[in-house]
Amino acid sequence: MARILVVDDDVTVREVVTSYLHAHHHTTIEASDGEAAVRLVGQEPIDLVVLDLMLPGIDGLEATRRIRAQRDLPIIMLTALGSQQDRLLGLELGADDYLTKPFSPRELALRADSILRRVGMNSVSRGAPLTDGDLILDPVRHTVELAGRELTLTSREFSLLQFLMSHPNVAFSREELLEQVWGWTIGDQTTVTVHVRRIREKIELDATTPARLVTVWGVGYRWQPTEADDEGG
Repeated sequence: MARILVVDDDVTVREVVTSYLHAHHHTTIEASDGEAAVRLVGQEPIDLVVLDLMLPGIDGLEATRRIRAQRDLPIIMLTALGSQQDRLLGLELGADDYLTKPFSPRELALRADSILRRVGMNSVSRGAPLTDGDLILDPVRHTVELAGRELTLTSREFSLLQFLMSHPNVAFSREELLEQVWGWTIGDQTTVTVHVRRIREKIELDATTPARLVTVWGVGYRWQPTEADDEGG
Protein backbone atom coordinates (compact mmCIF):
# COMPACT_ATOMS: atom_id res chain seq x y z
CA MET A 1 0.00 0.00 0.00
CA ALA A 2 1.34 3.40 -1.00
CA ARG A 3 0.33 6.99 -0.35
CA ILE A 4 -0.37 8.76 -3.63
CA LEU A 5 -0.86 12.48 -4.23
CA VAL A 6 -3.48 13.14 -6.94
CA VAL A 7 -3.26 16.64 -8.44
CA ASP A 8 -5.98 17.85 -10.81
CA ASP A 9 -8.23 20.92 -10.83
CA ASP A 10 -11.16 18.79 -12.03
CA VAL A 11 -12.86 17.32 -8.97
CA THR A 12 -14.51 14.58 -11.03
CA VAL A 13 -11.14 13.39 -12.36
CA ARG A 14 -9.76 13.34 -8.82
CA GLU A 15 -12.73 11.33 -7.57
CA VAL A 16 -12.44 8.72 -10.33
CA VAL A 17 -8.67 8.38 -10.01
CA THR A 18 -8.74 8.10 -6.23
CA SER A 19 -11.52 5.50 -6.32
CA TYR A 20 -9.46 3.24 -8.59
CA LEU A 21 -6.32 3.77 -6.52
CA HIS A 22 -8.28 2.87 -3.38
CA ALA A 23 -9.46 -0.30 -5.13
CA HIS A 24 -5.76 -1.15 -5.56
CA HIS A 25 -5.30 -0.69 -1.79
CA HIS A 26 -3.50 2.66 -1.91
CA THR A 27 -4.30 5.71 0.17
CA THR A 28 -4.55 9.12 -1.46
CA ILE A 29 -4.37 12.81 -0.74
CA GLU A 30 -5.57 15.44 -3.19
CA ALA A 31 -4.59 18.86 -4.48
CA SER A 32 -6.33 21.10 -7.01
CA ASP A 33 -3.38 23.26 -8.07
CA GLY A 34 0.39 23.17 -8.48
CA GLU A 35 1.27 25.29 -5.46
CA ALA A 36 -0.68 22.98 -3.14
CA ALA A 37 0.99 19.94 -4.70
CA VAL A 38 4.49 21.32 -4.12
CA ARG A 39 3.60 22.27 -0.56
CA LEU A 40 2.18 18.81 0.23
CA VAL A 41 5.27 17.08 -1.13
CA GLY A 42 7.33 19.06 1.36
CA GLN A 43 4.99 18.29 4.26
CA GLU A 44 3.57 14.80 3.77
CA PRO A 45 4.97 11.26 3.35
CA ILE A 46 4.19 10.61 -0.31
CA ASP A 47 5.26 7.66 -2.45
CA LEU A 48 4.02 8.72 -5.89
CA VAL A 49 2.44 11.76 -7.56
CA VAL A 50 -0.28 11.74 -10.24
CA LEU A 51 -0.04 15.21 -11.72
CA ASP A 52 -2.17 17.00 -14.34
CA LEU A 53 -0.22 19.14 -16.80
CA MET A 54 -2.83 21.90 -17.08
CA LEU A 55 -3.24 23.39 -13.61
CA PRO A 56 -4.22 26.84 -12.31
CA GLY A 57 -1.35 28.88 -10.96
CA ILE A 58 1.87 27.09 -11.72
CA ASP A 59 1.34 24.40 -14.34
CA GLY A 60 2.27 20.74 -14.10
CA LEU A 61 5.68 21.25 -15.71
CA GLU A 62 6.72 23.89 -13.19
CA ALA A 63 5.24 21.80 -10.37
CA THR A 64 7.35 18.87 -11.56
CA ARG A 65 10.49 21.03 -11.49
CA ARG A 66 9.77 22.14 -7.93
CA ILE A 67 8.86 18.64 -6.75
CA ARG A 68 12.07 17.26 -8.26
CA ALA A 69 14.03 19.97 -6.41
CA GLN A 70 12.66 18.61 -3.13
CA ARG A 71 12.45 14.84 -3.58
CA ASP A 72 13.03 12.14 -6.16
CA LEU A 73 9.43 10.95 -6.22
CA PRO A 74 7.98 8.95 -9.13
CA ILE A 75 5.54 11.09 -11.11
CA ILE A 76 2.79 10.08 -13.51
CA MET A 77 1.80 13.05 -15.67
CA LEU A 78 -1.72 13.51 -17.03
CA THR A 79 -2.09 15.69 -20.08
CA ALA A 80 -4.79 16.72 -22.51
CA LEU A 81 -2.00 17.66 -24.90
CA GLY A 82 -1.13 14.66 -27.01
CA SER A 83 1.78 16.02 -29.05
CA GLN A 84 5.11 14.26 -28.91
CA GLN A 85 6.83 17.50 -27.88
CA ASP A 86 4.65 17.80 -24.78
CA ARG A 87 5.30 14.19 -23.82
CA LEU A 88 9.05 14.56 -24.31
CA LEU A 89 9.16 17.73 -22.24
CA GLY A 90 7.39 15.98 -19.37
CA LEU A 91 9.81 13.07 -19.52
CA GLU A 92 12.82 15.37 -19.71
CA LEU A 93 11.66 17.11 -16.55
CA GLY A 94 11.61 13.78 -14.76
CA ALA A 95 8.11 12.38 -15.16
CA ASP A 96 8.23 8.59 -14.89
CA ASP A 97 5.14 8.02 -17.01
CA TYR A 98 2.35 9.90 -18.73
CA LEU A 99 -1.21 9.32 -19.86
CA THR A 100 -3.14 11.42 -22.35
CA LYS A 101 -6.69 12.46 -21.46
CA PRO A 102 -9.15 10.88 -21.76
CA PHE A 103 -7.43 7.91 -20.13
CA SER A 104 -8.44 4.65 -18.53
CA PRO A 105 -8.37 5.02 -14.72
CA ARG A 106 -7.77 1.27 -14.47
CA GLU A 107 -4.68 1.62 -16.67
CA LEU A 108 -3.51 4.50 -14.48
CA ALA A 109 -3.85 2.35 -11.36
CA LEU A 110 -1.97 -0.52 -13.02
CA ARG A 111 0.84 1.78 -14.12
CA ALA A 112 1.05 3.20 -10.61
CA ASP A 113 1.38 -0.34 -9.27
CA SER A 114 4.13 -1.11 -11.77
CA ILE A 115 6.14 2.00 -10.88
CA LEU A 116 5.75 1.40 -7.15
CA ARG A 117 6.91 -2.22 -7.52
CA ARG A 118 9.95 -1.09 -9.47
CA VAL A 119 10.84 1.61 -6.96
CA GLY A 120 10.30 -0.85 -4.12
CA MET A 121 12.50 -3.49 -5.73
CA ASN A 122 15.25 -0.94 -6.31
CA SER A 123 15.13 0.24 -2.71
CA VAL A 124 15.59 -3.26 -1.30
CA SER A 125 17.71 -4.85 -4.04
CA ARG A 126 20.91 -6.47 -2.86
CA GLY A 127 24.14 -7.27 -4.61
CA ALA A 128 27.66 -6.07 -5.20
CA PRO A 129 28.16 -2.65 -6.77
CA LEU A 130 28.39 -2.58 -10.55
CA THR A 131 31.67 -1.06 -11.73
CA ASP A 132 32.73 0.18 -15.13
CA GLY A 133 36.02 2.05 -14.95
CA ASP A 134 35.38 5.17 -12.85
CA LEU A 135 31.60 4.59 -12.89
CA ILE A 136 30.16 2.82 -9.83
CA LEU A 137 26.48 1.92 -9.34
CA ASP A 138 25.60 0.72 -5.86
CA PRO A 139 22.19 -1.05 -5.82
CA VAL A 140 22.09 -1.19 -2.01
CA ARG A 141 22.78 2.50 -1.41
CA HIS A 142 20.95 3.37 -4.65
CA THR A 143 23.77 5.68 -5.73
CA VAL A 144 25.81 6.25 -8.88
CA GLU A 145 29.30 7.79 -8.74
CA LEU A 146 31.47 8.94 -11.62
CA ALA A 147 35.13 9.66 -10.87
CA GLY A 148 34.23 9.98 -7.18
CA ARG A 149 31.37 12.41 -7.78
CA GLU A 150 27.83 11.29 -6.95
CA LEU A 151 25.36 11.75 -9.80
CA THR A 152 21.69 12.62 -9.52
CA LEU A 153 19.49 10.14 -11.38
CA THR A 154 15.74 9.70 -11.33
CA SER A 155 14.42 6.29 -10.26
CA ARG A 156 13.70 5.40 -13.88
CA GLU A 157 17.17 6.44 -15.06
CA PHE A 158 18.71 4.39 -12.24
CA SER A 159 16.69 1.31 -13.20
CA LEU A 160 17.68 1.55 -16.86
CA LEU A 161 21.35 2.12 -16.09
CA GLN A 162 21.39 -0.76 -13.59
CA PHE A 163 19.80 -3.12 -16.10
CA LEU A 164 22.19 -2.24 -18.92
CA MET A 165 25.30 -2.42 -16.72
CA SER A 166 24.10 -5.83 -15.50
CA HIS A 167 23.98 -7.07 -19.11
CA PRO A 168 27.19 -5.82 -20.76
CA ASN A 169 27.70 -6.38 -24.49
CA VAL A 170 24.04 -7.36 -25.02
CA ALA A 171 21.94 -5.35 -27.46
CA PHE A 172 18.36 -4.64 -26.39
CA SER A 173 15.57 -3.13 -28.45
CA ARG A 174 13.55 -0.25 -27.05
CA GLU A 175 10.58 -2.58 -26.78
CA GLU A 176 12.61 -5.08 -24.73
CA LEU A 177 13.84 -2.35 -22.41
CA LEU A 178 10.31 -1.05 -21.87
CA GLU A 179 9.19 -4.51 -20.80
CA GLN A 180 12.22 -5.80 -18.92
CA VAL A 181 13.15 -2.62 -17.06
CA TRP A 182 9.76 -1.02 -16.42
CA GLY A 183 7.33 -3.89 -16.93
CA TRP A 184 5.43 -2.27 -19.78
CA THR A 185 3.99 -4.50 -22.46
CA ILE A 186 2.69 -1.41 -24.24
CA GLY A 187 4.03 2.11 -24.28
CA ASP A 188 5.74 4.80 -26.32
CA GLN A 189 9.30 3.70 -27.13
CA THR A 190 10.30 7.37 -27.13
CA THR A 191 10.41 6.98 -23.34
CA VAL A 192 13.52 4.82 -23.69
CA THR A 193 15.15 7.24 -26.14
CA VAL A 194 14.64 10.19 -23.78
CA HIS A 195 16.08 8.39 -20.77
CA VAL A 196 19.05 7.04 -22.71
CA ARG A 197 19.88 10.61 -23.73
CA ARG A 198 19.53 11.85 -20.15
CA ILE A 199 21.80 9.10 -18.83
CA ARG A 200 24.40 9.82 -21.52
CA GLU A 201 24.46 13.48 -20.54
CA LYS A 202 25.40 12.40 -17.01
CA ILE A 203 27.88 9.57 -17.56
CA GLU A 204 29.53 10.11 -20.94
CA LEU A 205 32.54 12.32 -21.57
CA ASP A 206 30.79 13.45 -24.76
CA ALA A 207 27.10 12.60 -24.92
CA THR A 208 27.07 13.11 -28.71
CA THR A 209 29.63 10.32 -29.19
CA PRO A 210 28.83 7.88 -26.37
CA ALA A 211 31.42 5.26 -25.48
CA ARG A 212 29.52 3.34 -22.83
CA LEU A 213 25.81 3.44 -23.63
CA VAL A 214 26.06 2.93 -27.38
CA THR A 215 23.43 2.80 -30.10
CA VAL A 216 23.10 -0.41 -32.09
CA TRP A 217 21.59 0.81 -35.34
CA GLY A 218 18.45 -1.02 -36.33
CA VAL A 219 18.25 -2.72 -32.91
CA GLY A 220 18.44 -0.42 -29.90
CA TYR A 221 21.12 0.05 -27.25
CA ARG A 222 24.04 -1.85 -25.69
CA TRP A 223 26.25 -1.31 -22.67
CA GLN A 224 29.86 -1.29 -23.87
CA PRO A 225 32.29 -1.82 -20.97
CA THR A 226 35.39 0.36 -20.84
CA GLU A 227 38.70 -1.04 -22.01
CA ALA A 228 39.89 -1.45 -18.42
CA ASP A 229 36.99 -3.76 -17.61
CA ASP A 230 37.39 -5.67 -20.89
CA GLU A 231 41.02 -6.34 -19.92
CA GLY A 232 40.06 -7.36 -16.39
CA GLY A 233 41.44 -4.15 -14.92
